[in-house]
Amino acid sequence: MDPSLSLSSTETRTVLQNNTRVPLKMLSVVLTRLEHDKTLEPTGSDEKNISNSSDGSKIIRRHKNTSEDTFQFKSFTQVETLQSHQTLRAGKKPHQCVECGKRFSQTSHLKDHQRIHTGEKSYQCVECGKRFSQASTLQSHQMIHTGEKPYQCVDCGTSFSRSSTLNRHRMIHTGEKPYQCVDCGKRFSHAESLKVHQRTHTGEKPYQCVECGKSFSRPSNLKVHQRTHTGEKPYQCVECGKRFSKTYSLQVHQKIHTGEKPYQCVECGKSFHKQHTLKSTRRYILERSPTSV
Repeated sequence: MDPSLSLSSTETRTVLQNNTRVPLKMLSVVLTRLEHDKTLEPTGSDEKNISNSSDGSKIIRRHKNTSEDTFQFKSFTQVETLQSHQTLRAGKKPHQCVECGKRFSQTSHLKDHQRIHTGEKSYQCVECGKRFSQASTLQSHQMIHTGEKPYQCVDCGTSFSRSSTLNRHRMIHTGEKPYQCVDCGKRFSHAESLKVHQRTHTGEKPYQCVECGKSFSRPSNLKVHQRTHTGEKPYQCVECGKRFSKTYSLQVHQKIHTGEKPYQCVECGKSFHKQHTLKSTRRYILERSPTSV
């Protein structure tokens, strides 16, 4: 043991009697010393010897005789702090969610998690009114309004408002794809991408349009589809001002201005702006070909 952490009986008593805020490592030494006395836990006869410290924590005083060294003190507030810290260090997760079975090292983390199941959103953004189930999620969201992006990629310098977004981005540089589809073997860098991909095998389409009932496998596809009902066209061509509901439609349109024709017919060599125009042309050629008769 580190000699600097050694405490005499008098020092131990002083630390706990005054409810001194000591480092967790020091507190561990104090409590280890007190654990040798098996009579520390309060009994009915001890109630009159329990008093409150200045910060609301409780201290037990027990007199076994008149000797100074037999006075014992114990701060419940600091004990709970130490126990929580030791649980975290040991990797223990004693608190389990009754809904999904997920385990946590601290009760506060479990309570935050349970809001996912209850739908409770106690934390509200003062800027836009959006609500969140966790304080950390609100803090990340608020960076959208402040423009703060404290997490920077060491490879390309791009900054992000969330550490999780940075971690996802860095896989572009590392080429890491740890998530593999068990059906076809295709690999993905993000768990969410794998989850979306798996719907191509299951046929699952959980996102439904409330206007027409059409379903989609991705929320982004539903969002784009909903613009057919709202008439929203957020993407505008900088050359002519024409607006589009999809980024893809804008990209195809811009090729008119650039003159780019990336889709070439292998039959006649003619090139086109749009892929579907190429397909239509090839279908027309095949239909008129003598071999198709």
